Amino acid sequence: MTMVRTQPRSPRATPAPRTVADTMETAGSQVRGDITVEMPLSVMASARTAHPLVFDNDGGCTGLLTQARPTAVRDSSMYSDRVKSRDILVGPGPFAPPVTTTAQAEHAMRYRRLGALPVVDEHGNAQGVLAPTR
Repeated sequence: MTMVRTQPRSPRATPAPRTVADTMETAGSQVRGDITVEMPLSVMASARTAHPLVFDNDGGCTGLLTQARPTAVRDSSMYSDRVKSRDILVGPGPFAPPVTTTAQAEHAMRYRRLGALPVVDEHGNAQGVLAPTR
């Protein structure tokens, strides 16, 4: 009888959870919060993006816009040329830090019915946008 030598199996390494930094789109189109509603619509059309990030005067990300929001405001009877991009944001945030796992971010997006989620660092600087894959 021949003895068979076996090597002890190394425990399977569990891969680290993917973070939003691994899967986000880089911060592309950006608009300032003090511009009128027509400008984000123009930016979305020319850049072929669905969600430009909105910034304040200090360069901090305050949120993002979707095509539906400025279009609805522009087409409503309450529209005036005084309506600014910052006025039509759904609210400040929500934002995801780059270390948020994709599972956590996707859960938050489903729960809040978000089409996209801005990814910002601890200083409020935009890193990118997490959008669902199609």
